[in-house]
Amino acid sequence: MPKDLYIAEKKSVGLQFAEALKMSDRQDRKGYLESDEHIITWCRGHLVSMCYPEEYDPALKRWRFDTIPFIPKEFKYQVISDAHKEFGIVTGLMKRDDVNRIYVCTDSGREGEYIYRLVERLSGMDPKERRRVWIDSQTEEEILRGIREAKDLSEYDNLSDSAYLRAKEDYLMGINFSRALTLKFQNPIKDFLNTERATVSVGRVMTCVLGIVVDREREIRDFVKTPFYRVLADSDIGGFDFDAEWRVTEQSKYADSPLLYKENGFKARESAEKLIGDIWTQHGTDTPDGRVCMAVLDQISNKKETKNPPLLFNLAELQNECSRIFKISPAETLKIAQELYDKKLTTYPRTDARVLSTAVAKEIDKNLSGLAKGPVLPQYAAGVLSHGSHKGLEKTKYVNDKQITDHYAIIPTGQTGAVRSLSATSGRVYELIVRRFLSIFMKSAVYQKSALTLKIGDESFFASFKVLTDPGFLDVIRLADKKDAPAAEKDETEDKSIDAETLEKIKALKKGAEIPVKEFNIKEGETTPPKRYNSGALILTMENAGQFIEDEDLRAQIKGSGIGTSATRADILEKLVRNKYLALNPKTQIYTPTMLGEVIYEVVSVSIRPLLSPEMTASWEKGLSGVADGTISSDEYMDKLAGFVSKYTNHVKKADQNAGYFRQRFAYVKQFYK
Repeated sequence: MPKDLYIAEKKSVGLQFAEALKMSDRQDRKGYLESDEHIITWCRGHLVSMCYPEEYDPALKRWRFDTIPFIPKEFKYQVISDAHKEFGIVTGLMKRDDVNRIYVCTDSGREGEYIYRLVERLSGMDPKERRRVWIDSQTEEEILRGIREAKDLSEYDNLSDSAYLRAKEDYLMGINFSRALTLKFQNPIKDFLNTERATVSVGRVMTCVLGIVVDREREIRDFVKTPFYRVLADSDIGGFDFDAEWRVTEQSKYADSPLLYKENGFKARESAEKLIGDIWTQHGTDTPDGRVCMAVLDQISNKKETKNPPLLFNLAELQNECSRIFKISPAETLKIAQELYDKKLTTYPRTDARVLSTAVAKEIDKNLSGLAKGPVLPQYAAGVLSHGSHKGLEKTKYVNDKQITDHYAIIPTGQTGAVRSLSATSGRVYELIVRRFLSIFMKSAVYQKSALTLKIGDESFFASFKVLTDPGFLDVIRLADKKDAPAAEKDETEDKSIDAETLEKIKALKKGAEIPVKEFNIKEGETTPPKRYNSGALILTMENAGQFIEDEDLRAQIKGSGIGTSATRADILEKLVRNKYLALNPKTQIYTPTMLGEVIYEVVSVSIRPLLSPEMTASWEKGLSGVADGTISSDEYMDKLAGFVSKYTNHVKKADQNAGYFRQRFAYVKQFYK
């Protein structure tokens, strides 16, 4: 009897497929499950890898200038040394005569596609019908839909091509550039570090991220703090004390003055003191209770302001929030997100989208109904259903089919059976996802705001106030045990929060009213250097690489590409730490360069400068996306890649090594490290 073969990426997923297919009569074999109709097996991740150069020619094992650039016309692949057993099981099943259709069920993304294609490449299998299962969660309903709607594997050939090219790109740049730079610069590095060996390890994405962190560290070192001085008027409205801040206006005698630091401060304390002295002299009055200065209410504005729920989580945004709130690394967040996906609690984690598809939005009541019966915030989910606020979701900003490539945003599936089995940290991450999801069905938060402009002669003082009159979605997005507010709840404005009674007192004021100022204070501040990257901020920086590009057209061109992918960014950061190029403070999740990392930065900077450029790295990623969507051919991309690798490998080989220059640059680096 003909059977269908399902090939998953790992055993846990294979078991989910077996459950969905109701394989009650199955037999558990070594490495696979089998019933009368179905066979399910799994790959255990990558089973096949690219061959090392010495597999092409033993002479290539030794690093020499005359063997690079190494760019094979045909790339070779081999079974990973400890994966022969698994590879034999999977390919043996693929070649069985009673298997007439193969369902490819590896993870729905570029890397999952690559895992299967490599196995098939080395399998020696005769042509068979192959269908691609593309799912967004591991619920039974979604698995059966994925099988039912599975497309012919050829529909994903472009995605496969981009996966092969991404691997070739990392392989060629890593091998050629690492060998060239090591051979050229190992001696000055060894002399400086006083070591017997020195290897320069570089990569298309890894080296770019190193450059971002080193550049930020050098900005901080070079930063010169500048003091400035603000003038505050201690004012009173019916017993309510508040500070109004002086700012320069066209009427002020300080308009366009070189004494100003910015519109609201002076470069020197003496200037601030003179402003205060002049105001007291010209407008101060002695009273039995002390000296006072009367300000006139020149302008008052009262308005309502709304704040909408944020977009849903993609992986980068989730990693950023978890780093900031829970102080866990992007790799740990990805691991937890994968766990939640494997336990059917949330949808596919390796996504760049922050919106839902129209199809999902129309059936979102299923997700909500499940949450309403679960242990995490069931009252909110039930409230959404009873009020019907989920209806018409497809017409909101949270749904946009054009902004989705492979997968939609990370949301809870509505299945909650495994929630109680989660660890404390996994449970908090799950709760964060649930809260963000439920918030999009809530009303906007509403603030009532008032802004005052006080005049004392020709000088103006400003104050603004706000009251949260309706928390709306903020009620659900707040974490019960929060140590830090979610980004959606944080308020970056300088409006002073007050109670409703005080706001009504302020709103009752009329233009021209006199407001007493009891004293003037000088508040000293100083400019601050840019912040070091924490792990979440660095992930978002990698996702939004366009911020580093000055050219507007190019910045728009690479929008959405970024550096690396949602699936690889955490691994890249971990590799930089393993290589001791970056140091990570596990408590604060702050990254800083190491002395070795800065040495590598210096070497790359004078030899293959584009490797440090987010512009170059993101443009390569944009090219891979072009291959995946069919707008760029594989040959076109490969020709460009080979040309780039050849050009810069030969550039390093021919470069004059200036030992004096490196002694100078390495000495600069050394002064910042013990």
